[in-house]
Amino acid sequence: MTADSTVTEPIAAAATATTFADIAIVGGGLAGSLAASVLARAGHRVALVDKRAVYPDEFRVEKIGGQQLEMLRRLGFIRSLASVACSYDRVLNVREGKVVDVSVGQAYGLPYAGLVAMARGQMPDPSSLIVDEVTAVTCSDDVQHLELASGRRLNARLVVLATGMAGALGYKLGIRRRVLAASHSVSFGFTIARRDGTPFDFKALTCYGERTADGVDYLSLFPVPAGMRANLFMFRDPTDPVMRDLRRDTEATVLRLLPGLQPYLGDFRVTDRVRNWVMDLSVVEGHLQPGIVLIGDAFQTNCPAAGTGVARLLVDVERLCTEYAPRWLATEGMGIEKISEFYSDRDKIAADQQSLKMARFRQALTSRDDISWDVRRRLHFLRRSITHRVDQMRPGWLAHVRSALRA
Repeated sequence: MTADSTVTEPIAAAATATTFADIAIVGGGLAGSLAASVLARAGHRVALVDKRAVYPDEFRVEKIGGQQLEMLRRLGFIRSLASVACSYDRVLNVREGKVVDVSVGQAYGLPYAGLVAMARGQMPDPSSLIVDEVTAVTCSDDVQHLELASGRRLNARLVVLATGMAGALGYKLGIRRRVLAASHSVSFGFTIARRDGTPFDFKALTCYGERTADGVDYLSLFPVPAGMRANLFMFRDPTDPVMRDLRRDTEATVLRLLPGLQPYLGDFRVTDRVRNWVMDLSVVEGHLQPGIVLIGDAFQTNCPAAGTGVARLLVDVERLCTEYAPRWLATEGMGIEKISEFYSDRDKIAADQQSLKMARFRQALTSRDDISWDVRRRLHFLRRSITHRVDQMRPGWLAHVRSALRA
């Protein structure tokens, strides 16, 4: 999507002081853009408000796979994703230089900005995107009033806050963020290539941490349009000197933390800027209000290493946009009794709880050095390794067992 005059036009005429919509979505990242496209394609009048016509290149989610693909398929985005992302279907999993197992399954690699552009590109009318900033929201049981930085106004029956971890607007509404675990995890993202220009010998690779003291969960390598992308996930104090080393001397520091990687990478170099992200685990309070609903990270943050963030986001989008919002709009009013239905949804609650559970599990599996977790860690990788070897000797055995268990 390019920044042109069409994206700055609201749903109503440009000269009109107030724009009217069924649903106003505040925040045009992945959650907001997906929600806007799903609702607009269903025939609802949608206004997506974001201060950026083209989303910037930020370090966020960069790969999609597993059950996330099925959810995107149900929402109607899978073809668009496949057309712009890099596809891969095998991941070599290693630890201490040895193969643990091989993960088989369709997945896609794509920068976050590309994911957002893909989602926005599915909106039937580009003018549904209003390039502006919401400065205030007044909520009621009927119509919600939004004030924009440009001086314009936006009225909608429902407001969806998809502002990620930016809390200024929520704070004005009395919504507070409760931190469950400060600086819970640290993530790094960068792109690599071999110095001689030859391709790597794998489609994708995951290398798990070798020592609990290092706090390395795993390094994930997967293809994106720009090359081989690396996502490193750690549970470690973000002020530790190793964080500076990872930014300044990435190649040497990665091999110091994961020496078993050397045979797989050879002589490699980082080809772009190294970015990092420190994540707090948090949930919001005071969010149950008439006429407004929070989705994605605006409601609860996730541990990137757990890989549950996109799944949670997609559950929020699917349940809100295909079940609740259409039903709410069919009758008058937008009181708390309607809004509470979304927060009480069983699928949403299960996804939120699973995300927190996996965040704590990944941290413990990576960093806990007591005997019980040391045994659990050894058994975790031993079980995977044995299963892989048996499946190599008897191809299809694992798939057959899993199918029998599901029956």
